[in-house]
Order: sequence, then C-alpha cells, then structure tokens
Amino acid sequence: MGKQRLDELVAAQTQQFENLREIGWSCFDRMQSEAALASELAAKLTAVRSIPEAATAYQEWATHRMEMAAEDAKRIFADAQKLTKTGTQLLSNGLRTNGHGSDSERTR
Repeated sequence: MGKQRLDELVAAQTQQFENLREIGWSCFDRMQSEAALASELAAKLTAVRSIPEAATAYQEWATHRMEMAAEDAKRIFADAQKLTKTGTQLLSNGLRTNGHGSDSERTR
C-alpha cells in the first residue's frame, strides 16, 4: 500500500467522521428546536380563552412543524449525499489498496 493511497484513505475516513459529527450536532439542534416549539405551544394553550384561540395556536404550531419537516427532508437528503460521496471514496480507496480492481488483479 503506497503512502499516497493510505493518505487518501485516512482523509476519506476523517471526512466521513466529520460528516457524522456534523449530522449528530444538527440532529441535536433540531431536537432542541422541536422542544422549544412544543413548549411555546403549551404556553399558548394555557393562556387561551376560547376555542378559536386554541385552534389558532395549533394552526401556527402545525405550520411551523411542516416548515421544519421540509427543512429536515432537505437536510437528510444533503447528509445522505455527503455520506454516500465519502463512503464511495472509502470503498474505492479500500478496493485499490487491497488489490481488488487493480490492473494486476485483472491480468491474473
């Protein structure tokens, strides 16, 4: 295994771990946002004086949740793309470094 290939493999692994760390923090931030939104709804519902006020509070909450769900879908897709890209790099570097798929392997 050449030094360049090892360096490429280590760089890809490092990138994959960094991607996973970012995803973890993003999920943590999202959970905090959801908890704050739920707390906000609870506070509004305790202060309502009529059914229409309660309906408005739920409607605002539902609108916010739908926006958050759309953001989540975009983020999940982008995260999956990042993980796939670096996973492919890891796989291709791993295959090259252990000899599979190389020219010497094909000529055997």
